[in-house]
Amino acid sequence: MARILITGAADGLGQLAAKSLADQGHQVVLHARNAERGRYAKQKVPNAEHVVTGDLSVINEIKNVAYEANALGRFDAVIHNAGVYQAPPKEIFVVNTIAPYMLTCLIQKPKRLIYLSSGMHLQGRANLENFKQDSGGISYSDSKLHVMMLCLAVARQWSDVYANAVDPGWVPTKMGGRGAPDDLQKGYETQTWLAVSNDSSAQVSGRYFHHRIERRFNPQASDIILQERFLSLCGDITGISFPQQLPSEQAAKND
Repeated sequence: MARILITGAADGLGQLAAKSLADQGHQVVLHARNAERGRYAKQKVPNAEHVVTGDLSVINEIKNVAYEANALGRFDAVIHNAGVYQAPPKEIFVVNTIAPYMLTCLIQKPKRLIYLSSGMHLQGRANLENFKQDSGGISYSDSKLHVMMLCLAVARQWSDVYANAVDPGWVPTKMGGRGAPDDLQKGYETQTWLAVSNDSSAQVSGRYFHHRIERRFNPQASDIILQERFLSLCGDITGISFPQQLPSEQAAKND
């Protein structure tokens, strides 16, 4: 059985993914914004192994989430599910862009990384020039393009990890609203499949999936110059550099 960390697991798709994986017998660690939501998350997924807490809109709390997670040992998969939609631009930038970057850098490298992007990333722009200008020009669509850029940068640089992104669709969660037209179950099944499946179609890297089907993504995401500038700026903002793959890790992958 696999050991999986899921950010933003107190409600919505994160909670549904956690419940599904725990019911399959996997060891699931939940993440919630604070202790109260953590207790609520554990009530909803009682067979979860543990809950880590931290507000992903606060840099120091993002670090604490990583430290708490690392104290529990290494994970087989991390699902970067947490995100905000109707929020001020600075909060969108920190939660949706900076938090996945920091957690990717700080949490012990798992075998699989799954990033929740969105179909809206297709309308996004990198807007890297706004990163150090109080991030006021960063939209939700931009932030989900950043997630896609991060995923592809990880896939390119860490050959010993399966890193993929998911568009869960417009589903009827608190974020999506009750009238959202997409299938709620299909909204979380792709990320759980990527986290644990032994199917060859799930053991890939640098792909973008919608309901288990590979889709085309915004070409800006695969621009290596943009990726490198993105990683560099995130490093400048957070003080945390993106870890390069060690030669020993590359050799282990090739054995």
